[in-house]
Amino acid sequence: MYIIAGLGNPDRKYAGTRHNIGFDVITYLSDKYNISLSKTGFKSKLGQGFIDGEKVLLMKPQTYMNLSGEAVGEAVNFYKIDEKTELIIIQDDIDLEPGNIRIRVKGSAGGHNGIKSIISHIGGNEFIRIKLGVGGKPEGGDLADHVLSGFDRDTEPLIRKVIELAGGAILTVMKEGAETAMNKYNGIKAEI
Repeated sequence: MYIIAGLGNPDRKYAGTRHNIGFDVITYLSDKYNISLSKTGFKSKLGQGFIDGEKVLLMKPQTYMNLSGEAVGEAVNFYKIDEKTELIIIQDDIDLEPGNIRIRVKGSAGGHNGIKSIISHIGGNEFIRIKLGVGGKPEGGDLADHVLSGFDRDTEPLIRKVIELAGGAILTVMKEGAETAMNKYNGIKAEI
């Protein structure tokens, strides 16, 4: 079984923001594979089902970004999955331009508080991350304001495409492994 957790903030005012792109991927997977997100548990909105024959638990932690590890850690411990191969986290990344995707299987939090919380709660930094570019903050701008703002109208079609790309990357991770997914998706950019 795979746990697929998209990171974000639960309040309606955060919908469509850069920081919530992980939630957007979970919504996309829910719609595409007909997995209802109607359950709650592990401090999250949950959906259980199958993606191309693989059993999955889709998660939208409701803890707010900085405490994402509380939710993810509870689910990992309950299902006793191998977090190195069966936990997939979808996150925003300010070091990547919008439309870019990067897959990693270990590493530091890189300043991302949601990832820092997950590392703390599962006790290690080896888990699959699907990083989606949201662009860096403007010169002299505030980082919090940047990640909690939405995309401009011209960028939105690109973001929809990268969300689809993320869905393909997740499927590749599950069917062919993270290494194959990295070779296939790292360095490519969504196109409109």
